Formats: sequence, structure tokens, C-alpha cells
Amino acid sequence: MPDITLQDFPPDDWQSFERFSFGDTPALADALLALVLCGRKTATCWAAADGQQTEPGRRSVVCDGSGRPRAIVETVSLRRIPFNAVSEDFARKEGEGDLSLCYWRQAHRRFFEGLGLYSDTMDLWCEEFEVVHVFPAGG
Repeated sequence: MPDITLQDFPPDDWQSFERFSFGDTPALADALLALVLCGRKTATCWAAADGQQTEPGRRSVVCDGSGRPRAIVETVSLRRIPFNAVSEDFARKEGEGDLSLCYWRQAHRRFFEGLGLYSDTMDLWCEEFEVVHVFPAGG
């Protein structure tokens, strides 16, 4: 794993980084961002049908539910895994609920069903990341 340390200032080119928010609603984006900012959430996933959206070493700007930049993360690993093969370790790194694989499966099944994408064998992109910069909350 690369040696990544939290930076006091964002990189000069940070405004050129891809921006995204977690989840599919402003409230969920804020809740998941809070988990990232406290260090509990260090992983995420999405349907492989949505394409490979990052690669190891790429930095992205995480926005809150209102679209304001709140953090810069760097992808440290990316794997394509079937839904039913996601590990307990990865579920814990997603940082949600009680951190169990059971909770992860229930929450993610509901999420992907809501998008009309769910299948027990659907492929996911499973990303692990590290926060490299946090923007001030008011900025």
C-alpha cells in the first residue's frame, strides 16, 4: 500500500480532479462522507455495468450532498468482484452499519435493487481509498 499522508493544502491541480458524491441522494452523500471524514469508511463499490471509474493512484474530489468539495481521496486498490463474493473485510472497510457482511449485503442489495441493477452474481468494482486532504467545512 502506498505511503499516503494527509496534506495541509490540496494539490495545485485539484480542481481538475473528477468529482463525485457517495450514494444516490444528498442525505446519503452527507452520511457516507461523514464516515469517510472520521476514518471509518475507506472503501466503496459500484456496479461494474457503470464502468471502471478510477484506477490505483488516481485522486478524486469527494463532494457533500450539496456538491461542495469536502475531501480528496486517492485510490489504493481496485478489484472487480461478484456481489456474492465480497468479503467480510471489504464490508468492514465500507464502514456502514454494524460493519458486518450481513449488513453490507442487505444495504447494498436494497441500493442496487433501487437502481434496477441487483443480481446476486452482478459484478462490482470494489475500491479502497485513502483521504489525502480534507477541505474546511465552511470552504
